Amino acid sequence: MTSDELSRPIDVVSLYPNDMNIYGDWGNVLTIERRLTLYGFQPRVHAYNQGDAWPEHVDIILGGGGQDTGQEKISDDLFKRADTLRGLASQGVPMLMICGLYQLFGDYFDTVDGNRLPGIGILGVYTEGQEHRMIGNLTESSDQFGSIVGYENHSGQTFLRDGVQALGTVEHEGTGNNGVDHTEGARVGNVIGTYMHGSLLPKNPKISDFLIRTAVTSRYGEFKPTGNAEQRAQLEHIDAIATKAAKVVMTRPR
Repeated sequence: MTSDELSRPIDVVSLYPNDMNIYGDWGNVLTIERRLTLYGFQPRVHAYNQGDAWPEHVDIILGGGGQDTGQEKISDDLFKRADTLRGLASQGVPMLMICGLYQLFGDYFDTVDGNRLPGIGILGVYTEGQEHRMIGNLTESSDQFGSIVGYENHSGQTFLRDGVQALGTVEHEGTGNNGVDHTEGARVGNVIGTYMHGSLLPKNPKISDFLIRTAVTSRYGEFKPTGNAEQRAQLEHIDAIATKAAKVVMTRPR
């Protein structure tokens, strides 16, 4: 048995944390890291910024939000990695992209200033800037994950191409992807895009576990946690806190 098989590493890439990391999105990385540890795996987090060497092995990719200036700053480097990212997506590598990187994983983002930021085309969406911001606590309904809670803060209106699956649906107009069609987020294969900050994963363990299970099964052929009783108890405690936090969010005004 190799050393990797004994330690069971899972390689997690955080995309552009220097520029795309607002409203607590780094908490998604911390959540995946913690849950992997409690499941008995060895998380190896790779912070990838512009000009960095790409990690040799990639099991999960996480990306956060940023200002328009941050998106412009990383755009050239993102396109240098576009073929790699598209290849990993086609192989089923699970990815979670929040807000600004959700937009850049689509086809394009037309900013309110009239600039077009091309996307890398993994998610079949496009985004148009507007002056009005959609901001506030949000609950969406997802077929796979149930109720998803978070906090949206964006001015871009994102629209799904024909046949693209939304991550979930929202009840009220003026919220979600574009404020009009009651969709929120997008999903293509194992790639998820969403406007949900908060951060998202601490309050939504079902999404965390989807990313983890998919990554572990792909690398090791099955998802078989080896955490001890104390670690299992910690996971149960964390999940109970997440459930309480989600209930609080659902009762808060926008």
